[in-house]
Amino acid sequence: MNTATINPINPVAPIIARCEALFEDLDFNAVKQWKAAVPGRKAIGYMPVYVPRELIHAAGMLPVGILGGGDALEVIQGDAYYQSYICRIPRSTIELGLTGRLDCLDGMLFPSICDVIRNLSGMWQMLFKDKYVRYIDVPQNYEDAIGGRFYTQEMQILREDLAKLRGAPITDAELNASIAVYNDNRAAIRDLYTYRASKPWQAPTSEVYLLLRAGMVLPPEEHTALVRQYLAATEAVARTKRDNARVVINGSFCEQPPLALIKSIEMSGCYIVDDDFMLVTRWLLDDVPADRSPLDELSKAFLHRSATSAAKYDATREEKGMFLLKQVKTRGAEGVVFAAPSFCDPALLERPMLQDVMGKHKVPYTAFKYAENTGQMAPIREQAGTFADSIKLWSAA
Repeated sequence: MNTATINPINPVAPIIARCEALFEDLDFNAVKQWKAAVPGRKAIGYMPVYVPRELIHAAGMLPVGILGGGDALEVIQGDAYYQSYICRIPRSTIELGLTGRLDCLDGMLFPSICDVIRNLSGMWQMLFKDKYVRYIDVPQNYEDAIGGRFYTQEMQILREDLAKLRGAPITDAELNASIAVYNDNRAAIRDLYTYRASKPWQAPTSEVYLLLRAGMVLPPEEHTALVRQYLAATEAVARTKRDNARVVINGSFCEQPPLALIKSIEMSGCYIVDDDFMLVTRWLLDDVPADRSPLDELSKAFLHRSATSAAKYDATREEKGMFLLKQVKTRGAEGVVFAAPSFCDPALLERPMLQDVMGKHKVPYTAFKYAENTGQMAPIREQAGTFADSIKLWSAA
């Protein structure tokens, strides 16, 4: 790490300022600059619940996470393509496309999240006929010989498609090299999450979230260096520790909450010590072997060593809620905040089951819904603040 780039007065500020600028840039100028630096470069967008980004990277392309338009984008054209009773992210993503903001992308991948996103992949094919589009299906059988074989074949199709797009085959050596790059990135993010859980006052989630968002538009190598730079910088600055309630956020795996919502939860007296924001950065829970058959190893990692979420089929129904309970226990959380987008069927259908598990294990929880353009934060702050106060009262009783 180049410590010379760290401001000795406030080393964190320039890092977060850079991340915030990337977060606010709906024209994806960082992607345009990356492509312009070397003529012929390509960028592939993806909706970041989970796609095998290693394949895009191995093709020499830039994986770009697309998370809708947030609260800064007025959706006009996008509303004509979808009903009002579904979540906002497909409408704002369509708006980004139709207004030319995603012209820098050479293709789009739509992961298996829900019926709305499946429909969005078909809509994209009709609207942008000159772009590569693929729906990334994942197995619902978790046996290597069945679901594993299926997923390996799906990744092989994507591998061949990307090879055609770049004009040359993607070798196993290239894939293994990219697996190593993403292993390093996941390790840095694991360190970031571990650090935040141990010292949440030193790594506010409003900053951690911006760091994750920066990884949606930066090359993974650059993002890994940025995360480690932040860890060194924030450790060098003493921040005020408060008697806040430690909570886990659940339900925000697809349509992301506004940054102001995260800040409101923190201002209410909560330390967020774990979450499911942008799960693509942490979907695979440990390193993937980078010296074997790459697609087989990526398949095994998905089947046996990946995060649990409402967007992923759970083959062992009796374990519903155990992944969340483990998050609570390992992060030393005192409660759970269920925060799901309005009309998010996977999150809202799963919520009662998770709440039941939390209740059985005497884990306090509260719940609300949001949209990516939620503007009224006062009620959310009041609800989260009341929840934090009640946790402190219960724990003191």
